[in-house]
Amino acid sequence: MGMLKEFKEFAMRGNVVDLAVGVVIGTAFGKIVASLVGDIVMPIVGYLQGGVDFKDFKVSMPVPQIPGADPAKPVELGVGMFVQTIFDFLIVAFAIFLAVKVMNSLKKKEEAAPAAPPEDVVLLREIRDALKK
Repeated sequence: MGMLKEFKEFAMRGNVVDLAVGVVIGTAFGKIVASLVGDIVMPIVGYLQGGVDFKDFKVSMPVPQIPGADPAKPVELGVGMFVQTIFDFLIVAFAIFLAVKVMNSLKKKEEAAPAAPPEDVVLLREIRDALKK
């Protein structure tokens, strides 16, 4: 029973819960970005390129044929899917950059305003200044 209690304490720590929430939100955000790129950005790019569907864009590489063997299919490189994945990455990376930038600016605002010294420190400073005179 002790191990179960330890696991419960570990799982309910703030950092673990925050991480779990971040993973769930990140997964959902990744699906949104994938849809944005696959359903909106890439069709526009394909239209501008003369009607090319990048999802199906592949480069075929011929395979040498061995005499007496079944003919081998050419190797296809999924260049279009790779380009689409790069767009996905760039959008996610830019969104994370903006989120970190906002968080850093909020931290700077908190750090910029120094807290007023406690009342006893102010009183001690006044006494010190009076003694100097």
